[in-house]
Amino acid sequence: MTGAVGKTMAGDPHVAVQHPDTLEVAPGTEHENLEGWIPQLASEEEIRIALEKAFDYRGDVSITLKSGNKIQGYIFDRRSGKTLADSCVRIFPAGSEQKLSVAYADIAALAFSGKDPAAGKSYEAWVRKYWEKRMVGEKSVGNAAEALD
Repeated sequence: MTGAVGKTMAGDPHVAVQHPDTLEVAPGTEHENLEGWIPQLASEEEIRIALEKAFDYRGDVSITLKSGNKIQGYIFDRRSGKTLADSCVRIFPAGSEQKLSVAYADIAALAFSGKDPAAGKSYEAWVRKYWEKRMVGEKSVGNAAEALD
């Protein structure tokens, strides 16, 4: 591997390498804006994709069970099995310290109901705001991170 942009890794001509030291800002993870999204759960694939996104989501979700009960909380774990009955999400219900395990097969609806506390708070956004303030002449621009709310 070399340190220059555009060079290849270990002689593999198909793998382009961008060395972080040569970039002004290293690329980060892109997060979808899922807040308010209510996915269709018509097929097994749609259920699995939606629950994987719910696991990656940094806010609360609302789960409606086939029994009609509703659970709102934070999904902190998921286990993917061969069938929907073998797969489950683990959730911290809002206002409780207990942990619930819910089988994918028991879920009738899912909504990304809670605010994503880190939305728009990426390092790239912070750097852009910092330089915008500097360009208009602000002298007291600090390097403290913004509150996540």
